[in-house]
Amino acid sequence: MATATADKVREEHITMEVIVDTYGPEEQAMEWYYYLADNLQFPFKGRCIKARPTSPMKVREEVSVVRMAPEEDCMHEMFVEIRWSGRNLAVPLSQIEPVQSEDKTREAVDDWHYWVARGYELG
Repeated sequence: MATATADKVREEHITMEVIVDTYGPEEQAMEWYYYLADNLQFPFKGRCIKARPTSPMKVREEVSVVRMAPEEDCMHEMFVEIRWSGRNLAVPLSQIEPVQSEDKTREAVDDWHYWVARGYELG
């Protein structure tokens, strides 16, 4: 697992505002889910930043991100629903970067990308 360089300010923000008072991966998953659900301003335009074998998106493909996937689908990784080929499809949030979005959305997605890049996992 790749490990990004530590960002002390972002680490503090995540520890004190996103996963504060969590005990274990299930609680962390739920806190991440609610943090993202509260801070992502849907819909927003996103771009695929990496291919995944479990996702049909191609690198640089742009999509409309319409909502968080259901909670039960986000216990090990955060998923968002995109509009793709005329239907909604859940894809990993780590695969998408906002292209046109509110600052709050970009910051929340950046927080998740940072956390994943640091090698942290949800159970």
